[in-house]
Amino acid sequence: MILIASMAEPAGYRTAGGWDHKIRFEELTGHPALIMHYSQVNPEFVTRYGFRALFITGFGYGWEKVPPSATYGLNDVLHELTDLPVLGACGGHQLIGWLFNHDVRKLKAFRDEPMRKLRPGEPDMHPDYHPGYYAEMGMQPIEIVTPDPIFRGLKSGFLVREAHYCEVKKLPSGFIHLARNANCELQAFRHADRPLYGAQFHAETWTDHYKDGRTFIRNFFRIAGLIK
Repeated sequence: MILIASMAEPAGYRTAGGWDHKIRFEELTGHPALIMHYSQVNPEFVTRYGFRALFITGFGYGWEKVPPSATYGLNDVLHELTDLPVLGACGGHQLIGWLFNHDVRKLKAFRDEPMRKLRPGEPDMHPDYHPGYYAEMGMQPIEIVTPDPIFRGLKSGFLVREAHYCEVKKLPSGFIHLARNANCELQAFRHADRPLYGAQFHAETWTDHYKDGRTFIRNFFRIAGLIK
C-alpha cells in the first residue's frame, strides 16, 4: 500500500489534489493508496499497516501555518524507518530539507525561504502569489546533476511542472544533489544510503503532452518495488 501524507490544512486534506494523486498512483502501480494528514503520520502507524512507499505532497500556504510539533511523527518516520521509500514533492521536498537540516523539536516555527526578490524592472508575473518575489511556475526544464535510478528513461532538460517561490537553501548532510535548473539549485536530492528523495517540482502532475513527470514517478515506485 502507498501512503500519501497530505500537507494541506486539516480541513482540506481530502480535497481534489490529494485524490488526484491517489487515483494516479493506484492506476500507475496497481496498488491501493491511502491519504492521511501529515500530522497523523508516525512510525507506529506506518509499521502497523505495512506501507511500502510514502509520498509527501506540496501545499499552497505559508510555512508559518505548519506547527513544528505537527511534524514530529512524520519526522520520526523519516529518521527511523530507513528502509521506507519516500518522495517529497515541492513543499514536501522543502519539509525534508527542514527536518534534516534542523532538530525539529528545537524549532519554534518554520518560515518561508523564498528563492529571491524580483530584480529591478523585472515584471511580477504572479502578483497575487507572494508579490515582489520570484515564483517559478509552469513547465520547466530540469538539469540532471548526478545519475540516479529515479532518472531512468529521462534526459537532462526533462520537463516537469513547477509551482513555488520557496526552496531548500542548504543540501542536508548525508544527501546527494541530484538536479538543478537556472532558477533553483536544489531541484532534487536523495539520501546517500536510503531511498529517500525530495523533488522541488511536481512530477505527479504530468499531462498527456508533458509525460516526463510520469516517468519520474514511475521510477520512484519501481525503486519502491511496486512496479517491475
